[in-house]
Amino acid sequence: MLTRLDLRGRRDEDLLGVLPRAEIDVAVAVEDIRAVVEAVRDRGADAVREATARFDGVTLTDLRVPAAALQRALEELDPKVRAALEEAIRRNRTVSQAQLRPDEVVKVVDGATVTERWLPVGRVGLYVPGGRVAYPSSVVMNAVPALVAGVGSLAVASPPKAEFGNLPNPAILAACALLGVEEVYAVGGAQAIAMFAYGVEGVPPVDVITGPGNVYVAAAKRLVQGRCGIDSEAGPTEIAILADHTAVPAAVAADLVAQAEHDPLAACLLVSDSAELLDAVDVELGKQVPATKHRDRVEAALAGQSAQVLVEDLDHGLEVVDAWAAEHLEVITADAPERARRVRNAGAIFVGGFTPVSLGDYLAGSNHVLPTGGTARFSAGLSAQSFLKRMSLVEYSAEALATVAPHVAALGGAEDLVAHVEAVQVRVR
Repeated sequence: MLTRLDLRGRRDEDLLGVLPRAEIDVAVAVEDIRAVVEAVRDRGADAVREATARFDGVTLTDLRVPAAALQRALEELDPKVRAALEEAIRRNRTVSQAQLRPDEVVKVVDGATVTERWLPVGRVGLYVPGGRVAYPSSVVMNAVPALVAGVGSLAVASPPKAEFGNLPNPAILAACALLGVEEVYAVGGAQAIAMFAYGVEGVPPVDVITGPGNVYVAAAKRLVQGRCGIDSEAGPTEIAILADHTAVPAAVAADLVAQAEHDPLAACLLVSDSAELLDAVDVELGKQVPATKHRDRVEAALAGQSAQVLVEDLDHGLEVVDAWAAEHLEVITADAPERARRVRNAGAIFVGGFTPVSLGDYLAGSNHVLPTGGTARFSAGLSAQSFLKRMSLVEYSAEALATVAPHVAALGGAEDLVAHVEAVQVRVR
């Protein structure tokens, strides 16, 4: 079922050149949607409506979802789904609150302090995809940390669907209502990102845009970055599993299938020092894949950018998963807690045989908006910190300024910035 890569004896291999991963060309997509983004920038809401009619087949009068539609979606929500969303909100809020940092006053020397403050951005735009699958859980993962951070103005955009009366999926609307998010727009794709970045009639521009989406959403984020902040250019989802002989083959196979059902471009990497485990997982996949609901996309993902990797030992396995820097990493080994702490590159790590990635998608308490495509080497997942900006308050007394003035004079003179030196000297003479 999965291609097997035998890396035993190949410790010096260029791993990034060997390990599979879906390739998407955001640069090409940028050129495809540049005109859409620029039209929204130049012509506002009319361009948003035109793009929505073109790409979604929906003719909009008002971009904003009526309050009555939000309330109706919540009232009609399955009580079991509502209870699950409420619990997801509670758990995510608990973890998000732990991510906040108090102001810190640092005494540099007598009479000199630098206070590090953390302030929420003023307004954020949260994108919730609604293409192949609707993700009410993404409303939770984006909105809760923003609310915990203290963001004062929060808007959500999600694609409209004709079958839902030209509104986004009712489950998404219900999740917004549950969180008290009243500003929701029936807009998807690149036009939604441009709408948030530049603002249109009735929709003020935002300071930060977050949320996953397809390659065109990623491309639009690239185009507007600098006009506002973005969380990341999210790519296809991915999982790596580092497992040894103690792992249960049926559970490992189930986790691979679960990740593969997201998208035909999903990437799944199983890394083990046990050939017997890899064989057993193949047998399980042979049973589970034909029986799964979304068989076509699972088969496409597993046959495409996915593989088993046989390594010399678990230390070698750590090298492999660190090089791949997965969005999601499961560590299912006899020493899972200790080994997981040795991982340097992953969006989120799921430790032990009873912590599947699907738990993190919904109710672990962690955030499921995570870095993809190997960007976990230098970036992190969404958190309350994503909506905070650090500001330094610097305060010096006359005596503290006089003490440091010779050093300012030396460095300012070395850089030939004499006015910098004089700005200090005028105060201490």
